[in-house]
Amino acid sequence: MKLKRKNVGAGILMVVFTVLFFVLTSKFFLVASSQSAEGVDLIEYGKRKWLKSDVLDAKRGTMFDRNGEVIAQDIPSYSVIAILDKKYPNHIKDPEKAAEKLSKVLDSDKEDLEELLSKEGRFQVEIPSGRKVSYRKKEQIEKMKIPGVDFLRESRRYYPNQSFAAHVLGYTGNGEQGVQTGLMGLEKSLDKYLKEKDGKISFVGDAFSRAIPANKESITPPKHGQDIYLTLDEKIQLYLDEAVQEAAKKYKPEKITGIVADPKTGRILAMSNSPSFNPNDKDIKNYTNFAVSYPFEPGSTMKIFTLAAAIEEGKYNGNEVFQSGSYKLPNIGRPIYDHNKRGWGPITYNEGVQNSSNVAFSKLVREKLGYEKYRSYLSKFGLDQKTNIDLPNEKSGSILYNYEIEKVTTAFGQGTTITPIQQIQAATAIANGGKMMKPYVIDKIMDPETKKTVLSNEPKIAGKPISEETSKQVRDILETVVTDGTGKPYMIDGYSVAGKTGTAQIVGKDGKYISGWGENVFSFLGMAPKDDPKLLVYVAVERPKVEFPEMGSTPVANIFTSVMKSGLQYLNIQPEAKVNDKSSKVKKSYGKELPDYTGQSAEKAKSDLEKLGMQVSVIGSGNDITNQEPYEGAYVMKGERVILRTSGDAKMPDVKDWSYMDILRISKLLGLKETITGSGFAVKQSIKPGNPVKEGDFFVVQLEPPKVTESETDSEEEENVEETGSTEEQSQDEDLPVTD
Repeated sequence: MKLKRKNVGAGILMVVFTVLFFVLTSKFFLVASSQSAEGVDLIEYGKRKWLKSDVLDAKRGTMFDRNGEVIAQDIPSYSVIAILDKKYPNHIKDPEKAAEKLSKVLDSDKEDLEELLSKEGRFQVEIPSGRKVSYRKKEQIEKMKIPGVDFLRESRRYYPNQSFAAHVLGYTGNGEQGVQTGLMGLEKSLDKYLKEKDGKISFVGDAFSRAIPANKESITPPKHGQDIYLTLDEKIQLYLDEAVQEAAKKYKPEKITGIVADPKTGRILAMSNSPSFNPNDKDIKNYTNFAVSYPFEPGSTMKIFTLAAAIEEGKYNGNEVFQSGSYKLPNIGRPIYDHNKRGWGPITYNEGVQNSSNVAFSKLVREKLGYEKYRSYLSKFGLDQKTNIDLPNEKSGSILYNYEIEKVTTAFGQGTTITPIQQIQAATAIANGGKMMKPYVIDKIMDPETKKTVLSNEPKIAGKPISEETSKQVRDILETVVTDGTGKPYMIDGYSVAGKTGTAQIVGKDGKYISGWGENVFSFLGMAPKDDPKLLVYVAVERPKVEFPEMGSTPVANIFTSVMKSGLQYLNIQPEAKVNDKSSKVKKSYGKELPDYTGQSAEKAKSDLEKLGMQVSVIGSGNDITNQEPYEGAYVMKGERVILRTSGDAKMPDVKDWSYMDILRISKLLGLKETITGSGFAVKQSIKPGNPVKEGDFFVVQLEPPKVTESETDSEEEENVEETGSTEEQSQDEDLPVTD
């Protein structure tokens, strides 16, 4: 009986286990076939649970100058995170202590940090003050060894030269899904080329995202942005930026703009504005690139193109005499005046150009050229349309040419408005044998991985408004403006400069011209060397804060002469000397080819150089020359400084009154890291005279222009400009404009 009960029990258990087996087996096959259980997709659940992924960072395209120097790039940055989940091996264990340490590095409030690090139910938090910190700060935090603190690696846009060509380059910001997007300048207009696309890696991993061995990874490679090579030259741009910033600091004008171009190709080598900004900080007060987006009345730089038109049409006789001072137009109440109101008596047209006579140019257009012919030249020089430079937001000025008074005043730069870049393009015809070159700043765009060129620009002729002979004649006349006329402050020792000054009126909020000392736009458009211009430079300064007798043109001259001379020397353009005679300008190539003095006696070399009229500085305690600046074979002019380095310890000389180039030479010779502020000549130095100096030392020098005395001021650069009407009717009752 007992055995029978055992058999029954065993049978029941077998039936139960058999049923369970079939139920489980059926369930298994059902799950296997449907790949789901209780409405849950098991495949997707497994992927979410075990399949991990990570982002492969892509890099936004890099911008380079024409020599391959980086001027905008992505660099690593780090965001500080704190892991709060206590289940995670490495988490914040002591929020108070962690907050105290982090607050010192991140400049954060300790209590706020402690509250953040004490949050419940969060796996991790990102510390607001720890977003995109530098590698240096990351290292500082790592050395503290705070449990639970980690970093997310990111990238940020970095501009190594700070405010370098800020309005040209622009800046970036976070776009969709945190991807960098260009918000201004070339960063914006070239965003489709520069923009990157992150890649992705997928793998099977554990709960802590550690890859499980022997599992195949799936990789989508990142797509890096394309690299942009610009026509800007880092050195020349830095010369211009520095000169503009120094003028802005000293004279506090409303606006400054400067452009440096290669007139043979149209390549823009530098472009600067003030107010400017540092794109790394984005503290922006001015978003306008004045060089391309700000049309204004140019003043007398316009006379360059009026002169060229008259010469090209055979209507200009430089030796013909006219009566300067004022010019009466029919049916106009008051005459046009020269800027000094009284003129210079009977003078030749060449003298009229030198003195920037409004009467001369009024007569040229009205009596010689004719209004319709002159208007056609405004179009030939491209002054009535955009240049289509490859920069965003280019504006075009307006040719005011309805009434006779407007036609006449356009001839000397009043009423009509044009942009600086329009003037640069037009002036390339003067500098380049009559061929007008289209300006551009993008040299090429390249794929950084394949090295294939995506886009390439070449010099392009925008027109040929004048002949080669006319361009030469215009340059010859414009040189006399610098040597004998209103352009004297723009003379550069060793180089012949051809150019034209400009002083234009500004329309106030009431629609009338502003008057007062310095209340104008002062400008200069010049090229050098005159016979074969290598650089074309335009500078305009609006309403500088100057007090009589200092001229409003002074900051313009400081910028122009500093940039032009430094640029020519940087390009290794051989200097020349001028023999100035009022009746004839005779020029000859000049300069002594410097021999190699290394190994020679410093005493003898110094004596020989001083006999040739050179300034000589010997640095070193020994007597044998080991190095020299300028280098062997360089051309030096009489009065130029030659620096000889001898054996032995070096001591810093007194560099007071040394030029910008002299400072560069001594820095190169001694291997110093120089910082030069201002323009003109040295007045202060960071390393005192007589102090020992060694390679790698930092050397800061402040330059200032020479002081101008009241007797040296040129009245033609500061004139009392008066308001003008914009119609013939208004002109009957108001003074006509006067301008330099």
